[in-house]
Amino acid sequence: MKLSVKLGIIFFLIIFGLESFMFFFLHSALVDNRVEEELNGLLARGNSHRSVLEMNFDKTTISHITLMESEADTDVVITDSDLNFIGSSNQSIHFSKYIQSKTHDIPRHGKVIENNWRKTPFIATVSPIEIDKQVVGYVYMFQDTASVQSLIKHLNEHFLLAGFISIALTFFIIIVLSKALTKPLLEMKEATSQISNGNYTVSLPKVANDELGDLANSIQLLAQKLNYLTKERNDFLASISHELRTPLTYIKGYTDIVHKRNLPREEQEKYLEIIIEETTRLSVLIKELFVLAKFDQNTFVIQKQQIDLHEFLNNIEQKLSPAFKEKDRVLDVFCPENLFLMADPARLEQIFLNLLDNAMKYSSSGDKTVLRVIRKGTNCHISISDTGKGIPEKDIPHIFDRFYRVDKSRTRTLGGSGLGLAIVRELIHAHGGTIEVKSKENIGTQFELIFKGAIG
Repeated sequence: MKLSVKLGIIFFLIIFGLESFMFFFLHSALVDNRVEEELNGLLARGNSHRSVLEMNFDKTTISHITLMESEADTDVVITDSDLNFIGSSNQSIHFSKYIQSKTHDIPRHGKVIENNWRKTPFIATVSPIEIDKQVVGYVYMFQDTASVQSLIKHLNEHFLLAGFISIALTFFIIIVLSKALTKPLLEMKEATSQISNGNYTVSLPKVANDELGDLANSIQLLAQKLNYLTKERNDFLASISHELRTPLTYIKGYTDIVHKRNLPREEQEKYLEIIIEETTRLSVLIKELFVLAKFDQNTFVIQKQQIDLHEFLNNIEQKLSPAFKEKDRVLDVFCPENLFLMADPARLEQIFLNLLDNAMKYSSSGDKTVLRVIRKGTNCHISISDTGKGIPEKDIPHIFDRFYRVDKSRTRTLGGSGLGLAIVRELIHAHGGTIEVKSKENIGTQFELIFKGAIG
């Protein structure tokens, strides 16, 4: 069964139940109120006759009252204090049983002696006639219940008509509402079906700012993320295929040359060095891929400990200074003493070595690289700036993407897998820090790292 039909049935049953209850309650209240009005009107008429008779309790007045009631829809019976008939507008035998009832408890303002309009032929009231504080007679008023039943019948007909109209309108409104509610759900269902089939370019119309709107936005966002992840996966597979194929091609090609050809010792060593270099490159690539895989699976563990940054960075400077001097570059490190940071020393060293190695690779003879540490409150700001070739503005948003290279033409010359900066960003995030980059072509690049929890 479709959702719209289910919603329609549920809404209809709920609204129909509420309407039925309200109609029943309103009908009962109106009927009781209408019967009450008839009884009060009958009692008031009897009291009016009683008042006239108390002023003139004679045959002429009695005859006048009975004659007047004979032309009305009601009937009157006037008795003496012993309940003997002394006047009546209708000689009905049905009046006798009401006249024979006890009258000692009738109040001055009268009393309803019959109100069962459904089962008896009359509703009736009685009013005592008092002269000089003595009861001298009674005025009995009767009204045929057929007139009351006719009135209730007309009321029922109006209620039935109103009920049918209400049900029809309710049914129509429920159809419209159920379709209005289920239309966006059906569109979302179609969108999710397309997403499951690999079509991530679905577009959902904007709906109201409610739960359905939030759901539509979530599905749209999911489709965009899946589209992005699919593109990233395809690019990643293409990149890793290229990165693996290149060193493997070198290794296989030069191995075949060494194996099949009778080469001089010097030339063999040359080819073997290339094979070793490519094997090392392949090993590093696989190692970096394993590191990224751990990040993706949230299984990478950071083991923090308190590090003396001044001593830590001095060791890195001593380790890299020979390489910088060999390539005629300058490396300066500035870090205040007694500054400590909670971090994983091995991973922190990996971050600095990667960034400083890139600064050295992408700079020219005489260029300078400066590593500077500044404490701001409980945060530690570390900047690594160089005067190298810089990064084109269009490439800056992508430098942390996996396998992304700014200078693709120098891939083999500069080495690297295109994963270094991606790993750096993941390592910094794993420490709870952030990294930002600013760069201008032919001016230089600056990376700023911010770590929390500086001590000193």
